[in-house]
Amino acid sequence: MATLVKTPSGTWKALIRKTGWPTVAKTFRTKRDAEDWSRRTEDEMVRGIYVQRSGSERMTLEAALKRYLSDITPTKKPTTQRGETSKAKKLIEHLGKYSLAALSAEIIAGYRDKRLNEPSRGGTISNNTVRLELALLSHLYTVAIQEWGLGLTFNPVLNIRKPSPGDGRDRRLSPEEERLLLAAVNRHSNPMLGWIVCIALETGMLSSEISSLRRPQVDLAKRVIRLSDTKNDGSRTVPLSKRATEVFKAAMDNPVRPIDCNLVFFGEPGKDKKRRPYAFTKIWGQLKKKLDLPDFRFHDLRHEAVSRLVEGGLSDQEVSAISGHKSMQMLKRYTHLRAEDLVSRLDKITRPATEVY
Repeated sequence: MATLVKTPSGTWKALIRKTGWPTVAKTFRTKRDAEDWSRRTEDEMVRGIYVQRSGSERMTLEAALKRYLSDITPTKKPTTQRGETSKAKKLIEHLGKYSLAALSAEIIAGYRDKRLNEPSRGGTISNNTVRLELALLSHLYTVAIQEWGLGLTFNPVLNIRKPSPGDGRDRRLSPEEERLLLAAVNRHSNPMLGWIVCIALETGMLSSEISSLRRPQVDLAKRVIRLSDTKNDGSRTVPLSKRATEVFKAAMDNPVRPIDCNLVFFGEPGKDKKRRPYAFTKIWGQLKKKLDLPDFRFHDLRHEAVSRLVEGGLSDQEVSAISGHKSMQMLKRYTHLRAEDLVSRLDKITRPATEVY
Protein backbone atom coordinates (compact mmCIF):
# COMPACT_ATOMS: atom_id res chain seq x y z
CA MET A 1 0.00 0.00 0.00
CA ALA A 2 1.07 3.57 -0.63
CA THR A 3 2.01 5.88 2.21
CA LEU A 4 0.38 9.32 2.15
CA VAL A 5 1.99 12.15 4.10
CA LYS A 6 0.81 15.74 4.46
CA THR A 7 3.71 18.16 3.98
CA PRO A 8 4.30 21.36 6.01
CA SER A 9 3.21 23.39 2.98
CA GLY A 10 -0.19 21.70 2.90
CA THR A 11 0.37 19.40 -0.07
CA TRP A 12 0.19 15.58 -0.04
CA LYS A 13 3.11 13.30 -0.81
CA ALA A 14 2.43 9.76 -2.00
CA LEU A 15 5.19 7.17 -1.49
CA ILE A 16 5.06 3.66 -3.01
CA ARG A 17 7.42 0.85 -2.02
CA LYS A 18 6.81 -2.43 -3.82
CA THR A 19 9.09 -5.44 -4.15
CA GLY A 20 10.65 -5.64 -7.60
CA TRP A 21 10.05 -1.97 -8.38
CA PRO A 22 11.99 1.20 -7.56
CA THR A 23 10.58 3.39 -4.82
CA VAL A 24 8.50 6.16 -6.37
CA ALA A 25 7.09 9.31 -4.85
CA LYS A 26 5.03 12.23 -6.08
CA THR A 27 3.51 15.33 -4.49
CA PHE A 28 -0.08 16.55 -5.10
CA ARG A 29 -2.20 19.49 -4.06
CA THR A 30 -5.02 17.32 -2.65
CA LYS A 31 -5.22 13.99 -0.83
CA ARG A 32 -7.72 12.74 -3.42
CA ASP A 33 -5.25 13.28 -6.26
CA ALA A 34 -2.53 11.48 -4.29
CA GLU A 35 -4.84 8.51 -3.64
CA ASP A 36 -5.90 8.28 -7.30
CA TRP A 37 -2.31 8.35 -8.51
CA SER A 38 -1.26 5.73 -5.93
CA ARG A 39 -4.02 3.31 -6.91
CA ARG A 40 -3.31 3.73 -10.62
CA THR A 41 0.45 3.31 -10.18
CA GLU A 42 0.13 0.23 -7.95
CA ASP A 43 -2.29 -1.32 -10.43
CA GLU A 44 0.21 -0.78 -13.28
CA MET A 45 2.93 -2.40 -11.15
CA VAL A 46 0.76 -5.44 -10.47
CA ARG A 47 0.03 -5.80 -14.19
CA GLY A 48 3.71 -5.31 -15.05
CA ILE A 49 3.16 -2.28 -17.24
CA TYR A 50 4.35 0.53 -14.96
CA VAL A 51 6.74 3.03 -16.53
CA GLN A 52 8.46 5.63 -14.38
CA ARG A 53 7.60 8.93 -16.06
CA SER A 54 9.29 11.32 -13.65
CA GLY A 55 12.12 12.04 -16.09
CA SER A 56 9.80 13.13 -18.90
CA GLU A 57 7.63 15.06 -16.45
CA ARG A 58 10.61 17.05 -15.17
CA MET A 59 12.39 17.67 -18.49
CA THR A 60 11.02 20.58 -20.51
CA LEU A 61 11.13 20.61 -24.29
CA GLU A 62 13.62 23.48 -24.07
CA ALA A 63 15.99 21.35 -21.97
CA ALA A 64 15.45 18.33 -24.22
CA LEU A 65 16.22 20.30 -27.37
CA LYS A 66 19.38 21.73 -25.83
CA ARG A 67 20.49 18.19 -25.00
CA TYR A 68 19.62 17.06 -28.54
CA LEU A 69 21.59 19.94 -30.09
CA SER A 70 24.53 19.06 -27.85
CA ASP A 71 24.50 15.26 -28.26
CA ILE A 72 22.82 14.41 -31.58
CA THR A 73 23.11 17.41 -33.91
CA PRO A 74 26.95 17.53 -33.95
CA THR A 75 26.96 14.08 -35.62
CA LYS A 76 25.23 15.56 -38.70
CA LYS A 77 26.43 17.67 -41.62
CA PRO A 78 27.24 21.36 -40.95
CA THR A 79 24.30 22.53 -43.08
CA THR A 80 21.96 20.23 -41.14
CA GLN A 81 23.39 21.48 -37.86
CA ARG A 82 22.61 25.10 -38.77
CA GLY A 83 19.11 24.16 -39.88
CA GLU A 84 18.33 22.23 -36.71
CA THR A 85 19.57 25.07 -34.52
CA SER A 86 17.18 27.45 -36.29
CA LYS A 87 14.23 25.03 -36.07
CA ALA A 88 14.91 24.37 -32.39
CA LYS A 89 14.62 28.10 -31.64
CA LYS A 90 11.10 28.17 -33.05
CA LEU A 91 10.04 25.07 -31.15
CA ILE A 92 11.44 26.50 -27.91
CA GLU A 93 9.74 29.84 -28.53
CA HIS A 94 6.31 28.23 -28.82
CA LEU A 95 6.54 24.99 -26.79
CA GLY A 96 9.69 25.24 -24.71
CA LYS A 97 8.00 25.45 -21.29
CA TYR A 98 6.01 22.22 -21.71
CA SER A 99 7.43 19.04 -20.26
CA LEU A 100 7.96 16.15 -22.67
CA ALA A 101 5.21 14.23 -20.88
CA ALA A 102 2.77 17.15 -21.15
CA LEU A 103 3.15 17.71 -24.89
CA SER A 104 0.12 16.05 -26.46
CA ALA A 105 -0.86 15.54 -30.08
CA GLU A 106 -3.48 18.27 -29.62
CA ILE A 107 -0.90 20.82 -28.43
CA ILE A 108 1.50 19.95 -31.25
CA ALA A 109 -1.30 20.19 -33.84
CA GLY A 110 -2.07 23.65 -32.47
CA TYR A 111 1.58 24.61 -32.95
CA ARG A 112 1.43 23.33 -36.53
CA ASP A 113 -1.64 25.42 -37.36
CA LYS A 114 -0.27 28.54 -35.68
CA ARG A 115 3.04 28.30 -37.56
CA LEU A 116 1.32 27.78 -40.90
CA ASN A 117 -0.51 31.08 -40.41
CA GLU A 118 2.49 33.12 -39.28
CA PRO A 119 3.51 35.86 -41.72
CA SER A 120 6.73 35.53 -43.66
CA ARG A 121 8.41 37.30 -46.53
CA GLY A 122 6.02 37.13 -49.46
CA GLY A 123 3.22 35.38 -47.53
CA THR A 124 3.12 32.83 -44.71
CA ILE A 125 5.49 30.18 -43.42
CA SER A 126 5.82 27.40 -45.99
CA ASN A 127 4.42 23.92 -45.44
CA ASN A 128 7.87 22.42 -45.82
CA THR A 129 9.34 24.63 -43.09
CA VAL A 130 6.72 23.40 -40.62
CA ARG A 131 7.17 19.80 -41.79
CA LEU A 132 10.89 19.99 -41.03
CA GLU A 133 10.26 21.51 -37.60
CA LEU A 134 7.87 18.67 -36.78
CA ALA A 135 10.41 16.15 -38.12
CA LEU A 136 13.00 17.51 -35.67
CA LEU A 137 10.52 17.29 -32.81
CA SER A 138 9.57 13.75 -33.80
CA HIS A 139 13.19 12.58 -33.90
CA LEU A 140 13.80 14.18 -30.52
CA TYR A 141 11.01 11.99 -29.07
CA THR A 142 12.42 8.91 -30.82
CA VAL A 143 15.84 9.51 -29.26
CA ALA A 144 14.31 10.27 -25.85
CA ILE A 145 12.29 7.04 -25.92
CA GLN A 146 15.07 4.79 -27.19
CA GLU A 147 18.16 6.25 -25.52
CA TRP A 148 17.42 8.69 -22.71
CA GLY A 149 15.30 6.50 -20.43
CA LEU A 150 12.82 9.22 -19.50
CA GLY A 151 9.80 6.98 -19.24
CA LEU A 152 8.12 8.13 -22.43
CA THR A 153 5.92 5.46 -24.00
CA PHE A 154 4.92 7.06 -27.31
CA ASN A 155 5.78 9.82 -29.79
CA PRO A 156 2.89 12.33 -29.94
CA VAL A 157 4.12 13.80 -33.26
CA LEU A 158 3.23 10.53 -34.99
CA ASN A 159 -0.44 11.09 -34.17
CA ILE A 160 -0.91 14.39 -36.01
CA ARG A 161 -1.43 15.27 -39.65
CA LYS A 162 1.67 16.71 -41.31
CA PRO A 163 1.39 19.65 -43.76
CA SER A 164 1.49 18.56 -47.38
CA PRO A 165 4.90 19.07 -49.06
CA GLY A 166 3.37 21.49 -51.56
CA ASP A 167 4.41 21.97 -55.15
CA GLY A 168 8.10 22.03 -56.00
CA ARG A 169 9.58 25.28 -57.26
CA ASP A 170 9.42 25.68 -61.02
CA ARG A 171 11.35 28.94 -61.38
CA ARG A 172 13.27 28.91 -64.67
CA LEU A 173 15.58 31.52 -66.18
CA SER A 174 14.39 33.25 -69.30
CA PRO A 175 17.10 33.83 -71.96
CA GLU A 176 17.11 37.57 -71.18
CA GLU A 177 17.36 36.97 -67.43
CA GLU A 178 20.26 34.59 -67.98
CA ARG A 179 22.05 37.11 -70.19
CA LEU A 180 21.67 39.88 -67.61
CA LEU A 181 22.62 37.63 -64.70
CA LEU A 182 25.76 36.24 -66.30
CA ALA A 183 26.82 39.71 -67.44
CA ALA A 184 26.40 41.04 -63.90
CA VAL A 185 28.32 38.27 -62.12
CA ASN A 186 31.10 38.36 -64.72
CA ARG A 187 31.50 42.12 -64.17
CA HIS A 188 32.01 41.64 -60.45
CA SER A 189 35.46 42.51 -59.14
CA ASN A 190 36.03 38.96 -57.90
CA PRO A 191 35.95 36.53 -60.86
CA MET A 192 35.09 33.64 -58.54
CA LEU A 193 31.45 34.82 -58.40
CA GLY A 194 31.02 34.42 -62.16
CA TRP A 195 32.82 31.07 -62.15
CA ILE A 196 30.59 29.72 -59.37
CA VAL A 197 27.35 30.79 -61.08
CA CYS A 198 28.47 29.31 -64.40
CA ILE A 199 29.44 26.01 -62.76
CA ALA A 200 26.07 25.81 -61.00
CA LEU A 201 24.30 26.28 -64.35
CA GLU A 202 26.51 23.77 -66.16
CA THR A 203 26.64 20.98 -63.55
CA GLY A 204 23.61 21.31 -61.25
CA MET A 205 25.86 21.07 -58.20
CA LEU A 206 24.67 22.50 -54.88
CA SER A 207 26.20 25.76 -53.68
CA SER A 208 27.73 23.93 -50.69
CA GLU A 209 29.28 21.34 -53.01
CA ILE A 210 30.79 24.04 -55.22
CA SER A 211 32.08 26.31 -52.47
CA SER A 212 33.73 23.45 -50.53
CA LEU A 213 35.55 22.00 -53.55
CA ARG A 214 39.25 21.34 -53.19
CA ARG A 215 41.74 21.04 -56.01
CA PRO A 216 42.36 17.25 -55.71
CA GLN A 217 38.65 16.72 -56.44
CA VAL A 218 38.94 18.38 -59.87
CA ASP A 219 40.21 16.15 -62.68
CA LEU A 220 40.47 18.35 -65.77
CA ALA A 221 42.09 15.60 -67.85
CA LYS A 222 39.09 13.30 -67.40
CA ARG A 223 36.66 16.26 -67.15
CA VAL A 224 35.04 15.14 -63.89
CA ILE A 225 34.51 16.37 -60.33
CA ARG A 226 34.63 13.79 -57.55
CA LEU A 227 32.32 14.55 -54.62
CA SER A 228 32.82 12.39 -51.53
CA ASP A 229 30.48 14.12 -49.07
CA THR A 230 27.14 15.04 -50.60
CA LYS A 231 23.68 16.01 -49.36
CA ASN A 232 22.49 12.41 -49.74
CA ASP A 233 25.43 10.96 -47.75
CA GLY A 234 26.96 9.32 -50.79
CA SER A 235 29.75 10.00 -53.23
CA ARG A 236 29.26 10.80 -56.90
CA THR A 237 31.26 11.85 -59.92
CA VAL A 238 30.02 14.85 -61.87
CA PRO A 239 30.93 15.03 -65.58
CA LEU A 240 31.92 18.44 -66.94
CA SER A 241 30.73 20.08 -70.13
CA LYS A 242 33.29 21.87 -72.28
CA ARG A 243 32.17 25.20 -70.84
CA ALA A 244 32.41 23.93 -67.24
CA THR A 245 35.88 22.52 -67.97
CA GLU A 246 37.04 25.92 -69.24
CA VAL A 247 35.69 27.65 -66.16
CA PHE A 248 37.34 25.18 -63.80
CA LYS A 249 40.64 25.57 -65.63
CA ALA A 250 40.45 29.34 -65.07
CA ALA A 251 39.58 28.82 -61.40
CA MET A 252 42.40 26.32 -60.88
CA ASP A 253 44.88 28.73 -62.51
CA ASN A 254 43.73 31.65 -60.33
CA PRO A 255 46.92 33.69 -59.96
CA VAL A 256 45.98 35.12 -56.55
CA ARG A 257 45.49 31.74 -54.88
CA PRO A 258 47.80 31.30 -51.86
CA ILE A 259 50.26 28.43 -52.21
CA ASP A 260 49.00 26.74 -49.05
CA CYS A 261 45.28 26.92 -49.97
CA ASN A 262 43.61 23.89 -51.58
CA LEU A 263 40.15 25.42 -51.87
CA VAL A 264 39.09 26.07 -55.46
CA PHE A 265 37.01 29.06 -54.34
CA PHE A 266 38.62 30.68 -51.30
CA GLY A 267 37.86 33.64 -49.08
CA GLU A 268 40.01 36.00 -47.06
CA PRO A 269 41.66 34.69 -43.86
CA GLY A 270 39.54 34.90 -40.72
CA LYS A 271 40.61 36.07 -37.27
CA ASP A 272 42.14 32.65 -36.72
CA LYS A 273 44.22 33.11 -39.92
CA LYS A 274 42.39 30.22 -41.63
CA ARG A 275 40.89 30.52 -45.10
CA ARG A 276 37.35 29.33 -45.64
CA PRO A 277 35.22 28.99 -48.79
CA TYR A 278 34.41 32.17 -50.71
CA ALA A 279 31.25 33.69 -49.19
CA PHE A 280 29.11 35.12 -51.97
CA THR A 281 25.62 35.16 -50.40
CA LYS A 282 25.61 38.88 -49.69
CA ILE A 283 26.76 40.02 -53.13
CA TRP A 284 24.40 37.49 -54.76
CA GLY A 285 21.47 39.09 -52.92
CA GLN A 286 22.57 42.57 -53.94
CA LEU A 287 22.87 41.58 -57.61
CA LYS A 288 19.44 39.95 -57.61
CA LYS A 289 17.90 43.11 -56.22
CA LYS A 290 19.71 45.26 -58.76
CA LEU A 291 18.54 43.02 -61.63
CA ASP A 292 14.96 42.91 -60.28
CA LEU A 293 15.11 39.13 -59.70
CA PRO A 294 13.99 38.97 -56.05
CA ASP A 295 12.23 35.63 -56.50
CA PHE A 296 15.25 33.86 -58.03
CA ARG A 297 17.32 31.81 -55.60
CA PHE A 298 20.79 30.40 -56.09
CA HIS A 299 19.32 26.91 -55.71
CA ASP A 300 17.17 27.64 -58.79
CA LEU A 301 20.38 27.42 -60.84
CA ARG A 302 20.48 23.72 -59.94
CA HIS A 303 16.84 23.44 -60.92
CA GLU A 304 17.63 25.09 -64.25
CA ALA A 305 20.64 22.88 -64.88
CA VAL A 306 18.78 19.62 -64.16
CA SER A 307 15.85 20.68 -66.33
CA ARG A 308 18.24 21.40 -69.21
CA LEU A 309 19.80 17.96 -68.87
CA VAL A 310 16.36 16.39 -69.24
CA GLU A 311 15.50 18.67 -72.15
CA GLY A 312 18.77 17.64 -73.77
CA GLY A 313 17.57 14.04 -73.96
CA LEU A 314 19.35 12.42 -71.00
CA SER A 315 17.44 9.64 -69.26
CA ASP A 316 16.24 9.94 -65.66
CA GLN A 317 18.98 7.53 -64.56
CA GLU A 318 21.67 9.57 -66.32
CA VAL A 319 20.40 12.83 -64.84
CA SER A 320 20.18 11.40 -61.31
CA ALA A 321 23.76 10.11 -61.63
CA ILE A 322 24.88 13.69 -62.36
CA SER A 323 22.62 15.54 -59.91
CA GLY A 324 22.74 13.03 -57.06
CA HIS A 325 18.96 12.66 -56.66
CA LYS A 326 18.24 9.23 -55.19
CA SER A 327 14.50 9.38 -55.77
CA MET A 328 12.89 9.71 -59.19
CA GLN A 329 10.05 11.57 -57.42
CA MET A 330 12.49 14.17 -56.10
CA LEU A 331 14.11 14.44 -59.51
CA LYS A 332 10.72 15.07 -61.06
CA ARG A 333 10.21 18.06 -58.76
CA TYR A 334 13.33 19.68 -60.20
CA THR A 335 12.60 19.04 -63.87
CA HIS A 336 9.99 21.32 -65.39
CA LEU A 337 10.25 21.08 -69.13
CA ARG A 338 9.25 24.04 -71.24
CA ALA A 339 6.37 22.91 -73.44
CA GLU A 340 7.51 25.16 -76.26
CA ASP A 341 10.91 23.40 -76.25
CA LEU A 342 9.19 20.05 -76.74
CA VAL A 343 7.29 21.09 -79.87
CA SER A 344 10.21 20.48 -82.24
CA ARG A 345 10.89 17.09 -80.66
CA LEU A 346 7.22 16.13 -81.09
CA ASP A 347 7.43 17.06 -84.76
CA LYS A 348 10.28 14.59 -85.21
CA ILE A 349 8.35 11.63 -83.79
CA THR A 350 4.80 12.43 -84.97
CA ARG A 351 3.75 10.63 -88.13
CA PRO A 352 2.10 12.64 -90.95
CA ALA A 353 -1.66 12.68 -90.68
CA THR A 354 -3.37 10.28 -93.14
CA GLU A 355 -5.35 12.17 -95.72
CA VAL A 356 -9.06 11.50 -95.66
CA TYR A 357 -10.90 11.48 -99.00
